[in-house]
Amino acid sequence: MSKPFPVLVTGGAGYIGSHAVLALLDAGWAVVVLDNLVTGFDWAVDERATLIEGAAEDMALTGRLIADHGIGAVMHFAGSVVVPESVADPLKYYRNNTAASRALIESAVTGGVRHFIFSSTAATYGDAESVPIREDAATDPINPYGRSKLMTEAMLRDVSAAHPMNHAALRYFNVAGADPQQRSGQSTAGATHLIKVAVEAATGKRDHVVVFGADFDTADGTGVRDYIHVSDLAAAHVAALDALIAEPTRSRTLNCGYGHGYSVLEVLDAVDRVTNRKIERRFAGRRAGDPAALVADNSAIVRELAWKPERDDLDLIVGDALAWERALATRRG
Repeated sequence: MSKPFPVLVTGGAGYIGSHAVLALLDAGWAVVVLDNLVTGFDWAVDERATLIEGAAEDMALTGRLIADHGIGAVMHFAGSVVVPESVADPLKYYRNNTAASRALIESAVTGGVRHFIFSSTAATYGDAESVPIREDAATDPINPYGRSKLMTEAMLRDVSAAHPMNHAALRYFNVAGADPQQRSGQSTAGATHLIKVAVEAATGKRDHVVVFGADFDTADGTGVRDYIHVSDLAAAHVAALDALIAEPTRSRTLNCGYGHGYSVLEVLDAVDRVTNRKIERRFAGRRAGDPAALVADNSAIVRELAWKPERDDLDLIVGDALAWERALATRRG
């Protein structure tokens, strides 16, 4: 079945954005990717999509793209995502995340775009009082990254109330893995995500993995996180778009996770299993602001969208990430 309009994907040359582009294309959508290629890679964009190099905050550019391509929906992934950096350089995050999003939203409204899907984060919750975390839990971010995303969520709520545009704010938990067909994966140098770091160690790019904190109130003392496969997350974006089109006056805020977590040591054990080798683990103190456990209540997304997890298996997630890491080494070599 032909799709009603093309979709503009900002940050579509990055890790999660490039997987969303693949999911859209595989579902039959026409896709225009806008990326400044500061952290993204042009080769990560599937050749079926149209790639434009530029910034999401460039209103003249985004307005022209929306008009020229007849864009009916925006998926907004562009932005900065490193929590410690947000603490050290908060203005960068309020510029790249909040201010840039405001400009993009204005272009969307001016151009008559009816649907907007926003890449949000579980960091909007801050230190949650209980887990698993529901969407109606208090939002009290503990870093500028989380605040920058929460402010954009607030803008979208206000804009959706004032204009004929609905939105979905998808709050990601810990995203990991790679496209099972090895078309894309986490490619950013110096990434800080645990599974990415661990598979880099498994392939010899690092000589050890640092475990930050072994005194949390968890079963083994290390932090527990909800890891969602990036391809499942990408599929959730396509399902969210379908839901926005089906109910054009309704907006949604949804957690994206599996509803259960793994500790740091459990993740490293999985990497050891998959690689059949032992990664050296070095222990250090907790990082400021790290909660003991961050796990989604995902009942709302399963109930409200035509979506269910397909790759909810830690060894599978690690295996896909490892395969991509090995492919990436060949590409860079």
